[in-house]
Amino acid sequence: MTTAQAPSGSKEVPAGNWLGWATSTDHKRIGLLTVATSLVLLLVMGVFALIMRGQLAQPELDLVLPHTYSQLFTLHGSGMIYLVITPFALGMGVYLVPLQIGAPAIAAPRTTLLGYWLYVCGAVLVLVSLAAANGSASSGWFSYPPLADSDFSPGVGPDLWIVGVVLSTTGMILMGWTVLWTALRKRTQGMTMLRMPVFTWSMVASCLMVIGSFPSLLAAMALLAAGRADPSVFHANAWNIGYQHLFWFYGHPVVYVMFFPYLGAVAEVLAVFSGRAFFGYKGTVLSLLVFAALSMSVWAHHMFATGQVANDYYSLTSISLLVPAGVEYFAMIGTVLGGRLVFRTPMLFALAFLPQFLIGGLTGIMVGTPVLDYHLTDSYFVVAHLHYVLFAGSAFGLFAAVYFWFPKATGVELGERLGRLHFVLLVIGTNLTFLPMFALGYEGMPRRVVSYAPFDGFSLLNLLASCGAAVLAAGMVVFVVNVLWTLRKRSLGRHVPAPPDPWGAGTLEWATSSPPPATNFTPEYPVPPVRGHAPLLTLREGQGEPDDRATLSGSRG
Repeated sequence: MTTAQAPSGSKEVPAGNWLGWATSTDHKRIGLLTVATSLVLLLVMGVFALIMRGQLAQPELDLVLPHTYSQLFTLHGSGMIYLVITPFALGMGVYLVPLQIGAPAIAAPRTTLLGYWLYVCGAVLVLVSLAAANGSASSGWFSYPPLADSDFSPGVGPDLWIVGVVLSTTGMILMGWTVLWTALRKRTQGMTMLRMPVFTWSMVASCLMVIGSFPSLLAAMALLAAGRADPSVFHANAWNIGYQHLFWFYGHPVVYVMFFPYLGAVAEVLAVFSGRAFFGYKGTVLSLLVFAALSMSVWAHHMFATGQVANDYYSLTSISLLVPAGVEYFAMIGTVLGGRLVFRTPMLFALAFLPQFLIGGLTGIMVGTPVLDYHLTDSYFVVAHLHYVLFAGSAFGLFAAVYFWFPKATGVELGERLGRLHFVLLVIGTNLTFLPMFALGYEGMPRRVVSYAPFDGFSLLNLLASCGAAVLAAGMVVFVVNVLWTLRKRSLGRHVPAPPDPWGAGTLEWATSSPPPATNFTPEYPVPPVRGHAPLLTLREGQGEPDDRATLSGSRG
């Protein structure tokens, strides 16, 4: 049995000490800071989205100026990808992976802390760029040149945006390295690679993609910065196409970096609230690795319309992604079927994840097929597909994770009634917002337009989408109220403390106290014997060695 040791480089500071939180190398604090920062930025990006939906609610509105609108959709898109969904996923990995593999600390904690602060500095620069004389970047989240060069996008704002993107991406690379190194090198006794939880495997696959693809974004930003210093660089079309290759070599794998950790979280939640171990564990692990490898070979399906890529190859590899995706999907269905289902809030979000995942995945086949992509590219259909994958899919997994691990991180559960209200509003708001966009795209509405004419025929569908965005916003308000109300009760001592394992879960993080101590595991809460990928479930079902359960229960008196 592993004995918990004081983590190298970690130091305990009094709770509530902001300087202690800001400088702590405890992976749990870094993870919570990353998650909290990304949730705050999610609210900021949500406000930008609401302003855009307000502008498009009716034809020919003048709620914002066209240049302001262009900055809003650029910051909303880049902020959600660079500053919200990706950092939240890596923050979960920083917090949970050491706990799930029975490690007392994360590998290279100071490097992890540096990664967090680079991310924060990048986020500040991206937001500050709005205050520049000519505003921030306004050429879309992928900022194709020559539109993004200094001739068409003058001013210091786009430069600040580039530096912010570089800093936050560098921070994510550092965090990805430390999470991956932790999973590979700091596992407790008995925790073989094929006994790691599904969530940890999802982080391994994600971090491999972070390390393999994110440097390509840094190269693209360096090329864009050079082109802004000397716009003649982009007079040659080869450089414009070269930028797109560099950008999308990052831009497609990042979709799965923003998706795999939430899929892993949903897999954990489905198994726990079905009262059984995850079905198809080995097949899912293999499919995650195959999926990650294939995702590095499909980037140019975003470039079909340029006429500069091999359509047959990229279409074939893109559609091949259906095979590992299907394995994962049916493994989740298989976990639920035959289980003893408990419909608590985390389970509701996890179940809702499945159809959103399906819609986003199936419409991906359409944009991965050249003949359809020629019709759909740069239309609202792509906006709908992107949001079903990155918001509907990821957000439902994100909130399943938040409600599931909140008691572990804080020692108190979120309110169930408010959670269910949040869930209902999010389901209605998500589908009312994004389903009409498929029809808008099919009927020819281009993305990124600031207005449209009454005779275009887009008015009703845009009004429905804007109403859906308002419902989404109401759901987010309910979530914020739930979090603040729960934390307020805890600060007043009026809460019911969460036990180590409030859900009857199976992985190691539930063997220690809620919240965990600085060393993760202690003599009172030791790492239990690991006999499978759900060690606590194995113990409860009496499938371990004869003295395993006595070891765990005896250690807690």
